[in-house]
Amino acid sequence: MTSGARQQDLLDETGPPEEADWVADVLVPVAVDISYSYRVPRGLSLAPGDFVEAPLGNRETTGVVWDVRRSAAGSNLKAVISKRDLPALRGPLRGFIDWVARWTLAERGMVLRMAIRAPDSAGPEPVRVGVRLSDDDQARAGLRMTPARLRVLAAAEGGLCFAKSALAQAAACSTGVVDSLVDEGALEAVALPPAPAALPPDRDFMIPAFEPDQRAAADELAARVRERAFSCTLLEGVTGSGKTEVYFEAVAAALEEGRQALILMPEIALTGQFLDRFAARFGVRPAEWHSGVSGRKRARIWMGAADGSVRVVAGARSALFLPFRDLGLVIVDEEHENAYKQEDGVPYNARDMAVVRSRLEGAACILASATPSIETRVNAQQGRYRHVRLDNRYGGRTLPSLAAVDMKAGAPPRGKWLSPRLAATVDQTLERGEQALLFLNRRGYAPLTLCRSCGHRFQCPNCSAWLVEHRFRRALVCHHCGHVERRPDQCPECQTADSLTACGPGVERLADEAAERFPGKRILVLSSDFPGGTERLKQELEEVARGAFDIVIGTQLVAKGHNFPQLTLVGVIDADVGLASGDPRAAERTFQMLQQVTGRAGRGERPGTGLVQTYQPEHPVIRALISGDSERFYEEETEQRSRAGLPPFGRLAALVVSGNDRASAEAHARALVRAAHALPPSDRWRVTRPGEMPDTGDLALLGPAEAPIAIVRGRHRFRLLVRAPRATDLQGFLRAMLEAGPKERGGVRVDVDVDPMSFL
Repeated sequence: MTSGARQQDLLDETGPPEEADWVADVLVPVAVDISYSYRVPRGLSLAPGDFVEAPLGNRETTGVVWDVRRSAAGSNLKAVISKRDLPALRGPLRGFIDWVARWTLAERGMVLRMAIRAPDSAGPEPVRVGVRLSDDDQARAGLRMTPARLRVLAAAEGGLCFAKSALAQAAACSTGVVDSLVDEGALEAVALPPAPAALPPDRDFMIPAFEPDQRAAADELAARVRERAFSCTLLEGVTGSGKTEVYFEAVAAALEEGRQALILMPEIALTGQFLDRFAARFGVRPAEWHSGVSGRKRARIWMGAADGSVRVVAGARSALFLPFRDLGLVIVDEEHENAYKQEDGVPYNARDMAVVRSRLEGAACILASATPSIETRVNAQQGRYRHVRLDNRYGGRTLPSLAAVDMKAGAPPRGKWLSPRLAATVDQTLERGEQALLFLNRRGYAPLTLCRSCGHRFQCPNCSAWLVEHRFRRALVCHHCGHVERRPDQCPECQTADSLTACGPGVERLADEAAERFPGKRILVLSSDFPGGTERLKQELEEVARGAFDIVIGTQLVAKGHNFPQLTLVGVIDADVGLASGDPRAAERTFQMLQQVTGRAGRGERPGTGLVQTYQPEHPVIRALISGDSERFYEEETEQRSRAGLPPFGRLAALVVSGNDRASAEAHARALVRAAHALPPSDRWRVTRPGEMPDTGDLALLGPAEAPIAIVRGRHRFRLLVRAPRATDLQGFLRAMLEAGPKERGGVRVDVDVDPMSFL
């Protein structure tokens, strides 16, 4: 029985209470971690999860009831204004909101905001108007007929309702003809029901023909869904092995069980190609949830998820907070992707939180990737997750043959970036009518612009970072704060004209070289910072799949699960980017990216080739990639993580202290460290103090140190890193340290990131 039902029964049995009132603890979507208590007016029945309108300061706000209780102090409280007509948030989602807030140290109100902002962001649903034949035979008899009018009336036969545009299209005329028939009474306008957020998928629409290993994998995943209990499975398969079609069978099992399914994807991977593959299997596309969906459509999807009418959602990481009525399956495609980590606002990793949401919902969770993260791999090896593998490409296709191009022995001419071997291979590929992909993970034209006369380097005025030249935009851009300035014709320092030179390549510069080296070929540059945003990128990716371009030049977004049937050559321009980083995941990320991007080659009927330009052909990452011995790479990298006590064998948390000036930020960071060292020992943690020998079970507090990018958006930044054993109550330590440390004042802010992915 719900709290609201218990409340109403008690009121019915005892009458109005004389000494105690009903009190609702309401969580509001603002930056607070506590719920506010409100008196429940007589006659209003509330239960946990209900949406209410309540006073907050001098305004009214929407909140969600977290608890209902009796209290003698209720008469002194402000009263709930009203109950809103929205589906209540179910217990598993409320528990998920609490869990995310505890794990990330974010305010519960800000986590709640991610779950409930869609219904209010769209405004009222507009009335949809359709037309149909009227019953006024006299009006039709008196019409002045034209061929267009006759076609409209013929198309409207049968008494069905049509949208005006649909009826005009069926009759091959303008909507003006339809309007004139409405004005003269031959057609009548009627209100149409709101368009559905998504049509129901048919699990039996197209039964796929699987190879034996695919069938076994699909059956295993479907069996986990039919258990109607929590499980987590790693679906690891080489590029082109059919992972998507295999996990579609788990979606079909969820539909068969009458439950809902969520497919999480990096937003750029949510292309028309994927949606069409889903429609080919289930007859309709899933509901889409990403930044390009309008507010009104998002509100309809939110309501459909809550009432169960939306059966499958494919979306970016924020879809994880939708209020599903009966969530039976969560799939995280490309689970290794950094795009699942939200850095701003509430810093959470959607991959990890998907496992938590699945556990709370009693749902199956599938983590799919050709290059799983080490954390996921270790969980599978230790038995926490099940492990399903697809070791071969579908249809007997072979994996691309890979080779390293040693740039020390076969470098391109000065000022060029394509080695002779790669350029010649591109020529051969184009002669066969096939496509080539040139991969360089650097946006813009050049990462640095300097003056040849005085050495002046263009730096962002708001950040300690160089400005990147974007020649297509004729601008110098900061990739950290978004600052833009025009590229001058002379050096601002020494005033020398025509002295500015671009240093290093970006994709735009590579495109210039390709246009010069391969004249007359259709070349496309794919980069996330071009005008048009995500929708333009998706359209261009679909054009590549149709063969509209000969050479594609792109950054890491081209490595995200796309299928280009005519692409047979991938050339990696600079495989060493990232290997020299201080990021503890640098080797893993580089391996994943190179494996994914070279895996774009040879996914059609013709075999593929990958050429990897590098100055470090003996580096373990390059050796593992070229040899195809990914198991050895994972073993070595996992062993290094284990020895260092890094995730998944230990835990990390980053604290970034920022301020309007360097001194205040550094002083606050050092005060936090002193407060941490002064904390009394606890049975949940112990901090290694200065001068002590660290124990294996101790927390290590590293820093403060100036962040690698010391200034961002005018704020000076210092970093602290906390490294802890896996069993340590890291969140408890962080709360104690922040409580004991100085309060944020004078523009100083402390941002906490548990399980950080970025170390800048």
